[in-house]
Order: sequence, then structure tokens, then C-alpha cells
Amino acid sequence: MDIKSFHRALAQIAEARGITPEKIIETIEAALATAYKKDYGEKGQKIKAKFDAVSGDSKFWQIKLVVDDSMLYTEEEIEELKEKKIVPHEDFDRFAKPTEDGTPEEIKKVVFNPEKHIMLVDAKKDYPNIKAGEEIEITLKTQEDYGRIAAQTAKQVILQKIREAEKETIANEFKSKEGEIVSGLVQRIEGSTIYVDIGKTLGLLNREEQIPGEYYKPGQRVKCYILKVEDTSKGSVVLLSRIYPKLVSRLFELEVPEITAGTVVIKAIAREPGFRTKMAVASTEDGIDPIGSCVGQRGTRIMAVINELGGEKIDVVEWRDAPEKFIANSLSPAKVTSVKVEDKNTATVFVPEDQLSLAIGKDGRNVRLAANLTGWKIDIKPAPKVEEVEKTEEKAEEVKEVKEVKDDKPIKEKKVKKSKKKKEEEIEKAE
Repeated sequence: MDIKSFHRALAQIAEARGITPEKIIETIEAALATAYKKDYGEKGQKIKAKFDAVSGDSKFWQIKLVVDDSMLYTEEEIEELKEKKIVPHEDFDRFAKPTEDGTPEEIKKVVFNPEKHIMLVDAKKDYPNIKAGEEIEITLKTQEDYGRIAAQTAKQVILQKIREAEKETIANEFKSKEGEIVSGLVQRIEGSTIYVDIGKTLGLLNREEQIPGEYYKPGQRVKCYILKVEDTSKGSVVLLSRIYPKLVSRLFELEVPEITAGTVVIKAIAREPGFRTKMAVASTEDGIDPIGSCVGQRGTRIMAVINELGGEKIDVVEWRDAPEKFIANSLSPAKVTSVKVEDKNTATVFVPEDQLSLAIGKDGRNVRLAANLTGWKIDIKPAPKVEEVEKTEEKAEEVKEVKEVKDDKPIKEKKVKKSKKKKEEEIEKAE
């Protein structure tokens, strides 16, 4: 073997596939073991190979499990299992019984196979300290010549193992990127599912994760949020999203250096994908305008995010610790007259009549997003006009005067009655 050429090829495959050279060596060893078993092994054997990448030499061993009588099925037990139609284990020397939930439960007993098992008594002859359940390695004669079928089988094993290792590496890489955004190209569209080329693999953008009313075409570049990496029977799948609220915050992080530096912080975000988003921001340093930083000069920063989201409206409001002020800010662009905070996270907001529809928004979207942003139940009411307030005050004064008059009337009547009686007494005395 040309060791230099082998090492160059090894390094090239490792770099191109993104897997470690050690993983490729393991793949080669698995392929050699398969080829050896194909040409020189027996059915049921478990072969292990060791490949020396420096010298190019290979060594082979046969692996046997040490068993005793308690680990073996009797002939009667085997017949009983067959009658009950209990399926054999995948190794063909064990049986599995179904549990209550339908999953097979592995039984520790085995059907003795001389190619895979060795009795404890026989194993102790060469390995005095061996115990039942352990494995022994029996050295095999090294072979260098392999047939065409064995070589083809080894090639298939190498390709399959490298693909598996590559998928595992990609899955681990994207698992570490969960919660970040990635830019990719729409590769193909199958029904309602969009396949996005995100570099080393394809990401899935399902229908429920797409922005309503947004259309995609092959070759279109889109930014997506990496929702999670899901393990399936066909391998790991990278699930993407365009509706997740954090997609907006991640896009602002790309456009606003102050957010990356930590001088501007996104405190809360509420979103109805495709329609509107409200984002509360605050500054950690004096002299920095958090809203102005997000909007940018002539709105360049916020427009970049809006364009990426297909024209979705974005309201950036200032975060305040005082609930009254924060609730008032959250209803932007409507002007709020006053906010009355009540029990159970409920607030009543008074706005001028001409601002009422603006505060509520189309289909109640503005007040709904404000409630989600602040975490308060918001009740919008029209603020009373100045004339109405004055009239109310005047009526209150009139009621007060009438009340005073009513209170004084009995006293005056009493005085009149008293003076009349006195005059009558004086007349009687005169007579």
C-alpha cells in the first residue's frame, strides 16, 4: 500500500466530508471485517479488524460471548417460544417477548451458537479469570487477498459508514446552532414543504412554520430560524421556522450593532406573523436612544428587517418598569390619555375618541399584541371630553347647592312657626 497516497486521500475525505480521520479509520476497519467474513468467515461469526494507518497492516479477531448453562435456552423452552410466536432477536440467537406497550423486552438467555458463544468451562482453560457475560477475542490469520464480491461489499460498507458519520457530524453541528438564524436557498418545493439548502444539509420549512401569504420559489434566498434538530428513522432533520418571534430579534441583532454590544436590550417581543410585531427595547447606558438605534438613520435598519419579513409591520417601543407607562407605550402609535391599573393584571386605558380605532387596531390586533407584550389584560375606553368634565362639575355644584337649600328649609319653617305662636300669645295677653 502506498501509505503517503493513503494519508493524502484520508485527509482529503476528512476535510471534504467534515469528519475526523479517526472516524474514517473506524469505517475502514468495519469494511475490512465485513470483507474478511465474506471470504474467510463462517455464518454467525462476529469479526473485529484493526487497521494500522502507519504501516498499512491489518489484524483480525473473532469475538465470542462467554456463557454458562443458566444463560442458555433448553430445547423445551425453544419449542415453547416458537409455539407462542415470539420473534427472534436481531442477533438470531436471542428471543424477545412483547411487553404491555408493545415494545420487545430482551431476554438475557441465548440459543447456543458455537461461532458466537463459548462455554465458561472451555473459556477458563485459556482465560482463568474470565466470567460469564464477558467476551473473548480469538486471533485469526491475516488475509490479504479478497474476491470481487468481498471488495464490493467492503466498498459499500465504507460509503454507508461515511454517510452515516457525515450525517451525525452535521446533526451535532446544527444542534449546537439551535436558536440561531441561517441563510439558505430554496432548493425545491414538495407540496406545502419547502426544502432549504443551508450548506451541508437541507432544512425543512413546514407549512405551519411559514409566514401566511408568503410565496417561495426555487433559488430564492431566505433567512430562517433553526427551531430544532429532530432524529427520525431516516436520520436527523433540521427543522426551520419563519414565524418564530425570536427570528425578529435575531434579525435586529444582525442589523443593530448596539444590540450585539449589549448597550440596547430586547426586553420583550410579541408577534403575529405576516401582520405585525411589537418589540420592547431598553438602553443599558445613558445617552443611548434604544428606539432610534433600532430604527436607524432614515429607518434603514428597521426597513432591512421589514423587507426580510415580507413587509410585516414592526412597532419598536420603549420598555418601562412602571406598568402604566409601559402599557401606554405598548399601544403605540395610539396616544394614551391615562392608564388605570387594577387587580389581577388588568388595566383600563383611556384614549381620545379619535384614537380609539387606532388603539384597538384592525381586528383588535394592536391591543392584542400590546397585551401579549406587557402581560396585562388591557381594556380600551374613550376618555371623557373637557366640556363633559366641566358639565359634570357644574352639575355636581348645583346638586350641592340644592342639597344645602333643602337642609336649611326645615330650620326656616321652624322659625316662622315659632314667631307666629309668639304673636298669638301676645294678642291673648292684650285681650
